[in-house]
Amino acid sequence: MRLHPITWPRLTDRLADRVERIEPSDGGAWPRIALDGAPAAQPDRLADELAEALRLRGRSVQRVRSTGFLRPASLRLEYGHQDADAYYDLWLDADALFREVFTPLDPGGTGRILTDLRDPATDRATRSPYVELPPGTVLLLDGPLLQGRWFPFDLTIHLRMSPAALRRRTPPADHWTLPAFDRYTTELDPATTADVLIQTDDPNHPATTLT
Repeated sequence: MRLHPITWPRLTDRLADRVERIEPSDGGAWPRIALDGAPAAQPDRLADELAEALRLRGRSVQRVRSTGFLRPASLRLEYGHQDADAYYDLWLDADALFREVFTPLDPGGTGRILTDLRDPATDRATRSPYVELPPGTVLLLDGPLLQGRWFPFDLTIHLRMSPAALRRRTPPADHWTLPAFDRYTTELDPATTADVLIQTDDPNHPATTLT
């Protein structure tokens, strides 16, 4: 696996090129892209930049953050506030993402999705309205631990950090989550299963497998 140094603007432009070439693998009308990475790797920032690049090319884009689909705190925190296995297994409501986002974007689907269900800060329902996506709209879903859940992505982008860099750039209050990312690497090896790998140890100097 060879990584090539690259600037963020050039990387974003190449990712936009890659997205433009996608034909959804199952014949659906909405390309579905994952930006998978620990919060310290800032997959949300890259998703925002990619969305802007695609819009400048005339593409319709819908951003969805996985943090809008967390289970209620009563379920997430059933084993305590700092349980790494619960963070890995229980925090994300994958069923809700399938129901409200992916199933409507299946071939013949309505294209009518919810962009979030629950505010992670207040733990209250967002009551966001449904959004109807025109055919061809690119879905960008960002967040941690997205692979291995059978989400039907057409392109998976993984932002990888070494354990040392991840620890250094994760706030001390969140160090309890680090074993979950160790487990993710051990059990799923997301760097090799992703379509595009981006190394982000140095936030100013990424490297990628994308050519």
